[in-house]
Amino acid sequence: MPYVRLAHGRLVINPGSIGMPYGRTGAHRAFPGPGLELRTTHFDIEAAVTQLSQNSSYPGIGGWADYFLHARATDADALAAFAPRDGRDHSP
Repeated sequence: MPYVRLAHGRLVINPGSIGMPYGRTGAHRAFPGPGLELRTTHFDIEAAVTQLSQNSSYPGIGGWADYFLHARATDADALAAFAPRDGRDHSP
């Protein structure tokens, strides 16, 4: 989940994920410089899933690639999974 936040006087940057995005497809990354730019590059997901399935011997790679490259996990799913580990209360 890409974000830029100021926390306790520090700039915290999470550019997102190149290969396991939450909520939005594409390769997410950050470009620092004067300021900060978050970018997303879209690519042919079906071709990537097919290529991974054909070229990898990793068990279950087709299902993994389909799930993660299509960003089937939402931002809310990520927060539900990781929030209990960060010590903050994320109740609605």
